[in-house]
Amino acid sequence: MQVYIAAILAADAALQPFIKVDAPAVVLEHVRVIDGTGAPPREDQSLALVSGKIAAQAPPNAQHLDLTGRTVFPGLVGMHDHLFYPAGGGVFHEMATSFPRLYLAGGVTTIRTTGSIEPYTDIEIKRDVDRGLVPGPKIWLTGPYLEGDVPWTEQMHRLHGTAEFRRTVDYWADQGMTSFKLYNFMTREELGAAVDEAHKRGLKITGHLCSVGFTEAARLGIDDLEHGIFVDTEFYSAKKPDVCNAKEALEELPKLSVSDPRVVALIKELVQRKVAVTSTLPVFAAFTEAGLRRALTPAVLAALSADARALILANHVARPDRSAEVKLEMEFERAFVQAGGLLLEGCDPTGNGAVLAGYGDQRGVELLVEAGFTELAALRIASWNGALFLGAQDRIGTLAPGKDADLVVVKGDPSKNIGDIENVELVFKDGVGYDAPKLAESVRGLVGVR
Repeated sequence: MQVYIAAILAADAALQPFIKVDAPAVVLEHVRVIDGTGAPPREDQSLALVSGKIAAQAPPNAQHLDLTGRTVFPGLVGMHDHLFYPAGGGVFHEMATSFPRLYLAGGVTTIRTTGSIEPYTDIEIKRDVDRGLVPGPKIWLTGPYLEGDVPWTEQMHRLHGTAEFRRTVDYWADQGMTSFKLYNFMTREELGAAVDEAHKRGLKITGHLCSVGFTEAARLGIDDLEHGIFVDTEFYSAKKPDVCNAKEALEELPKLSVSDPRVVALIKELVQRKVAVTSTLPVFAAFTEAGLRRALTPAVLAALSADARALILANHVARPDRSAEVKLEMEFERAFVQAGGLLLEGCDPTGNGAVLAGYGDQRGVELLVEAGFTELAALRIASWNGALFLGAQDRIGTLAPGKDADLVVVKGDPSKNIGDIENVELVFKDGVGYDAPKLAESVRGLVGVR
């Protein structure tokens, strides 16, 4: 009993500096509500939060908050949100302190880690968040990368043959991983074995693929594809089975069009087989001049360590501009959704380092609007769609009575100006309201360090 009480007190002490609203029942008054379904906003509403859930009404003793001039929308569901960050030289450091706080501060109340560099660390971070020892979002754990014989970072374990792919899936499923991610180098047989083993465990599997094209992966049963056409090598003129030619394929990509019959056929295949696509526009846009300038907001620069800022500039100078490829990816994502595909959204805080937890997720929603989606559609993609893919749509993703009280309070109206998504004041997770500016300030200068 003493140990249990000590744990409760430790949790309370760890979270209390960042909690602004903590009452059994809260009513958000005079607030604009975007419910996440794509429906028009409802003006001057009252929203009741009772015992961690959204409620039809609140008891008489509820705390009331006047949120005139504010908008609430569902907590974002980040579907490509790692807990690590590039340190340079193909090495990645776990951001165990800064990233959980920044995701929450940015309005991201649920993440899928979508590939792990330090899987045991990710497991412990999730446990500490769930126990209330550290602030952070709800975490859906993806296992370590399933990669073949040519990993581009020494932090990835090399797998050889279908048996090793299967054993790796089984082992990490036993450790509590809820999904898996295939990577660049593997054969079709190895990919198929991993998909089959994940499905035997009732788990979904996604991929950032190279040696295997999207169409082949869809036919082998993959559930999701990361990054979109930006990484699909099946259209490379010299493509060979089970061979990754990422650089060469990327150089040819601008010649492609979404009206190309091969792309049209791919989209049809993905939609028919119910394969989702995860948009990660922020990481690609940061390799354009305009995108890098837009990504490096004062808030992002404040979160970065001096070394991390310097590395971003060095990385950018060394890389070609990818504006044409970003434009094509935006067109692909629009066409995929128009055909009935399920598009997810995540920030992928890798690349040249300009994309950070939370801030990158906000930027992802803004880039969906730049891609041609309406503001309400972009918010739906970033909340409801992720919840649907995770099978958690009964608890998160939209604002409705009975669902978890996971929601974001921003100043302004993102249904008219999507940039207002950055004006986060409060983030509620299970009915507890976190002070977003305090969370961000607590990790000033830490990204790239811890």
